Amino acid sequence: MEKKQLETLSILIPVYNEVDNIFPLFESLMKALKKTERPYEVIFIDDGSTDRTLDALIDLNCKNPNVKVISFTRNFGQTAALSAGIDSCKGDIIIPMDGDLQNDPENILLLLQKIEEGYDVVSGWRKDRKDPFLTRRLPSIIANKIISFIGGVYLHDYGCTLKAYRKDILKNIRLYGEMHRFIPIYAKWVGARVTEIPVHHFLRKSGSSKYGMSRVFKVVLDLMVVKFLMSYSQKPIYVFGGIGLLMVIGAFLSGGYAIYLKLLKDISFILTPLPLLSVLLLMLGFLSILMGFLAEIMTRTYYESQGKPTYHIKETIP
Repeated sequence: MEKKQLETLSILIPVYNEVDNIFPLFESLMKALKKTERPYEVIFIDDGSTDRTLDALIDLNCKNPNVKVISFTRNFGQTAALSAGIDSCKGDIIIPMDGDLQNDPENILLLLQKIEEGYDVVSGWRKDRKDPFLTRRLPSIIANKIISFIGGVYLHDYGCTLKAYRKDILKNIRLYGEMHRFIPIYAKWVGARVTEIPVHHFLRKSGSSKYGMSRVFKVVLDLMVVKFLMSYSQKPIYVFGGIGLLMVIGAFLSGGYAIYLKLLKDISFILTPLPLLSVLLLMLGFLSILMGFLAEIMTRTYYESQGKPTYHIKETIP
C-alpha cells in the first residue's frame, strides 16, 4: 500500500524591528516543526526594519536552506507582508505567526490536527491573552463581537495572527489595508470550513508593540469594505439604488408635507426648509442611483474582461 504523502508547510512570519526575537523564535520554531514530521519552509518578511533585523534574517538564511527572506523597501504593514508571503510560498498549508515571541510554535501541531479533521481554516484564540486590558484586550473584545456579527463568522479572536489555512482557499483572495484579520470571512465566503481553537499567548519579552489605537479606526473602515464586498460586490445597484430610492421617497414626503402646510395651514414655502430639503434629497437620490448604474458597469467589466466567474466550484463529480 502506497504511503500517503504529507502536506507541506509554509510558515509566514512578518517582522519589523524584532532583532532580539529572531533567533529565540527560530529555535523554538524548529523544535515544533520537527515534531510535525512534515516538509516545511519558513518565510520571514522584513517589513522595512530600521534595526539589524534583516542582518539576523540573512544569517538564518545562510545557515538553514529552508529559510527564505523577503525584504521590503519600506514599512508597508502586516497585511502587505502576509500577502507577499502568501504569493511566494509553496506549501500546501500556510501558517502565519507573529515574530515577537508572543505566539507559541508548539500550537502549530494543534492547528494541523484540526486541518486534518477536514477544516480549511483554523483560527487561533488567545484565550488567556497577556496584554493590557484597557488598551488592548477590551477594544479587541468589542471589535471581535462587531466583526463576528457583521461578517457572519463567529470567532473570539480575529486579531490572532497564528492561524492555519489550506493554500487553495487563499489563491483567489487579495489583501489590502488591514484586511489580513478578515481572511476567515473571505474564506467562509467561498465555502471554506472555518473553526477556532485556544492557543497560548506570552508576554512580550523584548522590543515594543507596533500596534496603536489608530488601528481600531482602520479596522472599522476595512470592516465596512468587507461587508460591502461580501453582500454587494456583484450587485452594487442594490446598495446605491436602495439608498437613492430612500432619498427620492424622502424628497416626495418632505415636498408633500410642504404642500400640505401651504394649502391647509397657510404656511409659506419660504418659512419652512422642507422645499429645499425635498430638492436636495431628490438630486442626491438620482445621483446615488446613477452611481449604482456606473458601479454595475464597472463590476461587469471587471468580471468579463478578466474572465472571472461569479461562482466558486468546490469539486465536479462526473
